[in-house]
Amino acid sequence: MDVQAAAEVQGVSEFSMELYQALLKTSNNNHDEKATNLVMSPLSIAITLAMALAGAKGATRKQIAQLLKLPQEGDPLHKFSSQLRSVVLADGGSEHGGGGGGPLLKVANRVWVEQSLKLKPTFQKLLKNSFGSEAGSVDFIHEPNEAREEINAWAKEETCGRIENLLPEGSINNLTRLLLTNALYFKGTWQEPFAESNTKDREFYLLDGRSLKVPMMQTKKKQQVKSFETFKALRLRYSTVGNDKCHIFSMYILLPHEKKGLLQLEQSLDPKVLSHDLAQITREVPVSDFQLPKFKIKCGFEVFQALQSLGLTLPFLPNDADFTEMLDSSVVAGDDHCRLYISDIFQKVFVEVNEKGTEAAAATGAIMELMCYQEPEHFVADHPFLFIIKEESTNVILFIGHVTNPTEAN
Repeated sequence: MDVQAAAEVQGVSEFSMELYQALLKTSNNNHDEKATNLVMSPLSIAITLAMALAGAKGATRKQIAQLLKLPQEGDPLHKFSSQLRSVVLADGGSEHGGGGGGPLLKVANRVWVEQSLKLKPTFQKLLKNSFGSEAGSVDFIHEPNEAREEINAWAKEETCGRIENLLPEGSINNLTRLLLTNALYFKGTWQEPFAESNTKDREFYLLDGRSLKVPMMQTKKKQQVKSFETFKALRLRYSTVGNDKCHIFSMYILLPHEKKGLLQLEQSLDPKVLSHDLAQITREVPVSDFQLPKFKIKCGFEVFQALQSLGLTLPFLPNDADFTEMLDSSVVAGDDHCRLYISDIFQKVFVEVNEKGTEAAAATGAIMELMCYQEPEHFVADHPFLFIIKEESTNVILFIGHVTNPTEAN
């Protein structure tokens, strides 16, 4: 990896850590005894925001680029997409399906647009070239729930059935005009799988002081482990057998020295841990007692509060958001009273770790609504007026008359 590529991937790592810590705070998951299982995909969110960046202008574009740690000069979107494709998302293991070869990594992007509108050709081309994103036409205005179900079905299919109901009921309405979606799916087998016969129920200590029995995977083989000041880190590599071009994927387990040290560990995490400390874990050492629980986590949450806490505000403000590079429509592009803005961002994530390896999936959806403002009208009936009472379905007029003096009963 060249120096420039390394610096830009470092920027993605910085964004990932900042977003994770922000999500801990906004989801009230940063209290020791109240913390619950949590998993997110910062990469999926970053790709979704980068697609929004492709259609943003001015201060909105600048703010998204700053959050993603992209350079302000030149074409930040090109740098983001090219580096992710070549350094992170080049999938040499897809043909093996996460079986005996390299891990399977699937990435899918799609923009959904209201059928009465058209994307600007430049925006559509940019999404296609940078993200491989096709455009889907749906009826947000008249059939918003049907559109939601179609999008949810796409996310489920692209994540091999692991992500269901990405967009909750009521999240799409007749003001929705655009929706940006990303789906990630990962499946990899361990380089050294665990024997299922060695999995035994062992004690696991909870943050509130209680303990319970859980299935623990065990092995006597050497492991890549290194001890740091406040935690130990374990590296588990995924198999790349028969695929020397595949990128190397690993899972890292960061175990605090103290049984209740999770909160302190998460608060102290910074990109240096990802880029420097974990890179030191290269040597296999004997492990006298190795226990790692099997686990399966499903999470779903709204992301916009965490993003706002990191300073990303303009895309969520109808008066200030500038996404005029997206739609080829005078209703949006030429009318200062109508603006596209991001009304919400949803993500759902699934991770399962067992003796064979890991299966993980994530889907992210950014909902973009149209908000139109008009000068308020005045209606003061302070002079004679006409009135009509009619049946609406047949237009039959039941009563018609006028008022010239409201105090006069005739």
